[in-house]
Amino acid sequence: MKKKLLGNTGLLVSNICFGSLTMGPLQKNLSPQKGCQLLKYGFDRGINFIDTAELYETYPHITLALKGYNRNNIVIGTKSYAYSKDSAEKSLRKALEEMELDYIDIFLLHEQENEHTLKGHYEALEYFVKMKEKGYIKAIGISTHHIAAIKASLSIKEIEVLHPIVNISGLGIQDGTIEEMLLALESAKKAGKGIYGMKPLGGGNLLKSFKECFKFVLQLKSLDSIAIGMQSIEEIDMNVTIVNEGLEALADIEINFDNKRLNIAYWCEGCGKCIEGCSHSALSLTNNQLIINHTKCVLCGYCSKHCPQFCIKVV
Repeated sequence: MKKKLLGNTGLLVSNICFGSLTMGPLQKNLSPQKGCQLLKYGFDRGINFIDTAELYETYPHITLALKGYNRNNIVIGTKSYAYSKDSAEKSLRKALEEMELDYIDIFLLHEQENEHTLKGHYEALEYFVKMKEKGYIKAIGISTHHIAAIKASLSIKEIEVLHPIVNISGLGIQDGTIEEMLLALESAKKAGKGIYGMKPLGGGNLLKSFKECFKFVLQLKSLDSIAIGMQSIEEIDMNVTIVNEGLEALADIEINFDNKRLNIAYWCEGCGKCIEGCSHSALSLTNNQLIINHTKCVLCGYCSKHCPQFCIKVV
């Protein structure tokens, strides 16, 4: 698989980043052994870049997968909500110990929103900078659903890597359009930031137009890599084929939606805004809990556009 330098970090990453969220407890809940098998298969297909987070609880899957491989050839990015020196130290230690690593390639401040949240996490950022100087981290960055965070990062040289939502519909972007996001990313690219996009399929909500989604993200020069959640050998093969053989490979690829379902993340606040966007009357609220009528749900994903917390996904 083709590899590319991640901005000015010096890290050489595959065009596909293996997103581990979907295999963990928040979604598929695969065992570490089954997750390990998928990751190893991805390695053998040329994927050398893994995205994880403290929240995902997939460190055990990665630990097993790394056994038998040259760790220095694998790039691992993780994230945490650390905001202080103590919480940052705890997060770094947890990542290193649980994945049995001597260093983390990329450590991201998770879900930053704007200059104010970055200021609120500055003590953690300072700690990560010191750990980079000591060799425990190779690059520092942020993950975000907000354009404002991308713009704020431009004035912070310590932030070297950006992990933003990028998809054809702009699903999940909290403060603007995909066009506005791309303009901000172009500026970040010129500044030497490494950029790997997340949710190219809108958290699964855009699966029925996946060909158009891949065409869109693959032509973006601002992206060094694309993080994709993969839960099966078939999904890995499909994504690798698309990247290796080009857009023409999309012509003969079809997706079976029979096993897909709408999933509501645990952080749903029961605001009810998604109900307004469901023309099939498949959603309702009971005791502030969102209920899905799967016999009415057509997996169109339109409801996700109305979710301010981006907690609705097709899995």
